[in-house]
Amino acid sequence: MSELLDAVRQGASPAELLECDLPTRFQAAYTLRDEVGIFEGETDKDVRRSIHVGEVEMPELAPDEVVVAVMAAAVNFNSVWTAIFEPVPTFAFLEKLGRTGRWGARHDLPYHILGSDAAGVVVRVGESVRRFRVGDKVVVSANAVDEQDPAVHEDGLLGDEALAWGFENNFGAFGQFTVVKASQLIPKPAHLSWEEAAANTLCAATAYRMLIGRHGARMKMGDVVLIWGATGGLGSYAVQLVKNAGGIPVAVVSSEEKAELVRRQGCEHVINRSEIDFGDRGLSHPKGWRRLGEEIRRLAGEDPHIVFEYLGRETFGASVYVARRGGRIVTCGSSTGYRHEYDNRYLWMNVKSIVGSHGFNYAEAVETNRLLALGLLHPTLSRVYPMERTGEAVRSVQTNRHVGKVGILISATAEHQGIDDPARRERLGEEDITLYRGR
Repeated sequence: MSELLDAVRQGASPAELLECDLPTRFQAAYTLRDEVGIFEGETDKDVRRSIHVGEVEMPELAPDEVVVAVMAAAVNFNSVWTAIFEPVPTFAFLEKLGRTGRWGARHDLPYHILGSDAAGVVVRVGESVRRFRVGDKVVVSANAVDEQDPAVHEDGLLGDEALAWGFENNFGAFGQFTVVKASQLIPKPAHLSWEEAAANTLCAATAYRMLIGRHGARMKMGDVVLIWGATGGLGSYAVQLVKNAGGIPVAVVSSEEKAELVRRQGCEHVINRSEIDFGDRGLSHPKGWRRLGEEIRRLAGEDPHIVFEYLGRETFGASVYVARRGGRIVTCGSSTGYRHEYDNRYLWMNVKSIVGSHGFNYAEAVETNRLLALGLLHPTLSRVYPMERTGEAVRSVQTNRHVGKVGILISATAEHQGIDDPARRERLGEEDITLYRGR
C-alpha cells in the first residue's frame, strides 16, 4: 500500500503530501499490445478478456504536467474501443506519440492505461506549473493539447496535436496515479463525491459544446431539441442543458422505465420508441421518419430546431428529415455505425445544416464544471464498480446495460467520500444529485 495514497485518503496537508515518497509503481487497469488480435473473427468481443489490473511503472513528470492521485474514474465508450482494439488499436496512437520526442516516448509502452474521466488530488507539480498546487482537488479534462500550437488559442480542438487523454495517449484514468498536463485540470465541485465528480466532464462538456457553445448548434431560448438516447451518457446531460437554458427537450428513449427517469429530470415531452410503430423498415425508411415527425409535432407542437445526434447510422436519416426548415443536426459520434445514409433533398431544399462537433475545449470543460458546481447540472452516475472489476464496468457500457454514466472507485475506499460542502449539497437536493443512482 502506498504511503502517499494513504495520506491522500486521510486528507493530509500539502506539506504532508510532499513529505511522502512518490511510489515507483502503482496499480492500474490496462490493455496489452500483445493481445491486439485476440478478438479476430469473434462476434462478441468481451472486454473483460482484454482489460487487466496489475502493477505498472510511474512515468517521469514533464515540466508542464502534474501527478494526480486518482480517487475515482468513469467509463466512456472510447474505453470500449480501446479494449476491443477498434476501429484501430490505440497502440498505434502511442507509437506515433512515441516518435515526438522525450516526453512522447514515455507513452509508447507494451501496455495502455485507459480511461478519460477522473477526479483526484494533485500530489506533484512540474516546475512550469503555475495555477495548481499540491493538495488541490481536481477533475481532469480529457483534451490534452500543445499550448504552443497557435491553433489551440482559437479552439483547443483545432490543434494538430490535440489528444484524447487515456485514449490517444497513455496513463489514463484507470490507474491509482495519472500524469496529465496542468491545462487539463479543473477544480472539483465541492458538494460532489469523488465518483460523482469523476463522472461528468467528458460527456457533459461534449453535450455543452454541441448545444450551448459557439462552436456547436448555438441553442437559444425556446428552441425545440430532439435528443436521441436521452438517458445515455451524453443524452442525460443534454436534457438538463436544454431544459435549464430555456429550450424544449424532446427525449427519445427505449423503455417506459427510461421515460419515467427522463421525466423526473423535468423533460415533459418523451418518445418511447418501443411503443411506436415506425413501419416494417423502422427508422431506415421515410415512412418511419414521417411517423417520428408526427410524434414530435404531437408532443411539442412543431418540428425541432436542433437534433442532438450521436447514434449515427441507425438514426441519421431520420434526424435530417425531422429537423425543421433551417434546422441543425449536430453530431459528435456514430455508435451504431459510421456510414450514414440520408436523403439529401431534405437537407439542401430546406436549408438545413449538419454541424460536426468533437469533444470540447478547455474553456468549455471549465464552464461545464462551473454549471455542476452551481447545481445547474447534476451527475447522471448510475452504477459504481471497484477497480478490480474495471473490465466488468466497461463491459456494462459495451453491452448497453446501463443508463447515464458508470463509475469506478480507484483509490477511494467507498462511495460517497470526498464531499467537502455538505451544506451546498443539501441546498441543491440529494434527490436530484443521485437521481440515476442504482439504476
